[in-house]
Amino acid sequence: MENKDTNNEVREKWANLVAWAVLSVFFVMVDQYTKHLAVIHLKHQEPLVIWQGVFELLYSENRGAAFGILQGQQGFFFIIGIFVLVVAAYVMVRLPSWKDSHYRWLGLCVILITAGAVGNMVDRILQGYVVDFLYFRLINFPIFNVADIYVTTATGVLAVLLLFFYTEEDLDILRLRKKSTTVDND
Repeated sequence: MENKDTNNEVREKWANLVAWAVLSVFFVMVDQYTKHLAVIHLKHQEPLVIWQGVFELLYSENRGAAFGILQGQQGFFFIIGIFVLVVAAYVMVRLPSWKDSHYRWLGLCVILITAGAVGNMVDRILQGYVVDFLYFRLINFPIFNVADIYVTTATGVLAVLLLFFYTEEDLDILRLRKKSTTVDND
């Protein structure tokens, strides 16, 4: 019986990793496709105004992070990207089943954060910069892209889940070491 449970657990871990990889690749492809469209249709062009004074499509090459900080620090961004991938893989392996309704949102957040990190990392590796093209002129918000939407949205949802939905016991599955259950006999 124990061997059957172990086999199911291993299968579940592999299923989590495969789902994480396949869905992350899908979302990265969507991000890369939108960036490709931005290069083809927006580079060296006037902004495409969607809503006058509010929102437009404006090609930009970002060699830094949000708000233009850390310009030219590609090695740093690569290390952060690898770190995100390692943490995401760890979480997906530890989830009982990300398809389980209780952990579904956590799994989806991990997938979107992964896709966002990888989508921007692909740009940095291949081009040395990230293609941005979505611009809220109304509030002069920094130009961003689909990968940024993935990361920002998933991080916001994850914060809400961690603050209001998941209990400490729910998240015990992510601990590196099991909690000590020794009883003090004093």
